[in-house]
Formats: sequence, structure tokens, C-alpha cells
Amino acid sequence: MHNNYTYIFVMVLVTYSLRVLPLTLIRQQITHPFVRAFLYYVPYVTLSVMTFPAIILATDNPIAGMAAFVIGVIFAWYKHNLLTVAVVCCVTVYLADFLLAMM
Repeated sequence: MHNNYTYIFVMVLVTYSLRVLPLTLIRQQITHPFVRAFLYYVPYVTLSVMTFPAIILATDNPIAGMAAFVIGVIFAWYKHNLLTVAVVCCVTVYLADFLLAMM
């Protein structure tokens, strides 16, 4: 039980230091274009990294998840709204699961 408190303390220390250190060390505006571009894309990359495995592994068959992902990317590429993309992905997963179950 004592190790659990140590683990929690280390996690709090690491999380807190990662949030406070940039605020204390960087006091001026960031002007370097590469750093600004990197910081601009961090939220998008983080969201993608968390979402992609969930899309693939949300079904019993990863092939159905991958098919829904590909169809969703195609519909999003052609600027369909989010509701349309979500519905098309759900229908794709349903049909892919149904077809793969028949095989």
C-alpha cells in the first residue's frame, strides 16, 4: 500500500512540473517559426493519437473499424459535416461486421 502513495506522488510531481515549468522558464513570446508551428499542431496530434486506436478497436473485427476510418476520411476530405461522417462511419461498421460475419 505504501508503494501506491509513492507512485501517486511521483505522478503528481511529474504532471505538475510539466505544467509549471514552461510558465516559469518561458517569459517572452515565442517567435521561432518551427517552435510555434510545433506548438500549434500538438493538440491535433494528441487527439489523433488517442482517437485512432479507439476507432480501430471499437468493434469485434478491426477490419470493420479500419473500413469505417477510411470511409470517414474520404467523407471528411470532401467537406461533409460531422454528423454525416459519423452516420456513414456507423453504417460502414455495421455493414462490414455483417458482411464479415457471413463469411
